[in-house]
Amino acid sequence: MNMIRFESTKAASIKSSPSMAVSMAAKAMRAKGENVIDLSLGEPDFETPDFIVEAAIEAMRSGKTRYTSPDGLEELRAAIVAKFKRENGLDYATDQISIGNGAKQILFNAFLGTLEPGDEVVVPAPYWVSYTDIVILHGGVPRIVSCGVEDDFKLTPERLEAAITPKTRWFLFNSPSNPTGAIYTAAELAALGAVLERHPHVSVMSDEIYEHIVCGDVPFTSFANACPQLADRTLIINGVSKAYAMTGWRLGYAAGPKSLTKVLNKMQSQSTTCPSSISQIAAAAALNGPQDFVTRAVAEYKLRGALVAKGFSAIPGLDVRPPGGAFYLFPKCAAYIGKTAPDGTRIGNDTELASYLLTSAKVATVPGAAFGVEPYIRLSFATSRDNLSIAIDRVADALGQLR
Repeated sequence: MNMIRFESTKAASIKSSPSMAVSMAAKAMRAKGENVIDLSLGEPDFETPDFIVEAAIEAMRSGKTRYTSPDGLEELRAAIVAKFKRENGLDYATDQISIGNGAKQILFNAFLGTLEPGDEVVVPAPYWVSYTDIVILHGGVPRIVSCGVEDDFKLTPERLEAAITPKTRWFLFNSPSNPTGAIYTAAELAALGAVLERHPHVSVMSDEIYEHIVCGDVPFTSFANACPQLADRTLIINGVSKAYAMTGWRLGYAAGPKSLTKVLNKMQSQSTTCPSSISQIAAAAALNGPQDFVTRAVAEYKLRGALVAKGFSAIPGLDVRPPGGAFYLFPKCAAYIGKTAPDGTRIGNDTELASYLLTSAKVATVPGAAFGVEPYIRLSFATSRDNLSIAIDRVADALGQLR
């Protein structure tokens, strides 16, 4: 008998990404011929713009296929610095930039390089599925603060103050939000910053990957814009995946104090050495090139967001808040918990409701439990309006059959 245990205690303490698991289940059903509409994964359905692809092809043809430095190509770091200046009015130097294989690796590197065992990270819930597991994997303790639909999914200064302890190392949040689509106003960010000013041992990690995807009336404001007095302890995380339909290129970046980005780049040097040289060149082209694709894509997301907000709001029992940004709807589904499906199965929680929708309606969603709150379901509208219209009808019919 093989007595070797391959999984460490640390690895066993976390789970695989729930959203990816649902998406893989949907793909498996499709492979069997089932007509599944996948609203589980936050991935743009657009193709990467041609000029970005051409930049990558030219890079490969011209031999730019070698290692880069761990902190990335100078031309990409310069493009990122220019982006922050042009779009956010923020001044960074190229040595304040860190580049990773996606924004997720930036998070990974940041916690790997800064957390001591037992350090706490304040995370408002609902939160992106990987935040808390990445914290746990690096010895940290997530300190979850629930912010439900009744709070418009936003953390208040009072709750932030109450969550901070002497062990708090980071405050981590994202705006626009995955999974809720909520956007913090400049005033709301400033109010959170005022709390953090009183706690100089706490740093801020602001995930701004959905910066460009604004669907409502509230404009995007970077935390660094709202709270410039906290610049020496703020890490801004971003990337090209969502805005430029480049999820598979795996290219994220961050800006912050030089002493912090130096740590991130050291972690990078000992993990993947550097991001893909080809993806870096493509990302530089995306940031430096024409932005009309982003404008067109966001206009389409606005139409899709309005469609799903109207459609799902019309379903009795769903509590819907129209998304301010990103491409997600996060309806509360408490009215359906405890009901029974036509086959006699009782729906005990939002995980079981999401499973019911997948098997009965052939619509893949992610349960709120994956994001730290219940009972909700997350629906991605990063797919066609035709698919979304069909999904609304299917979900309405399936929920209508619960008794």
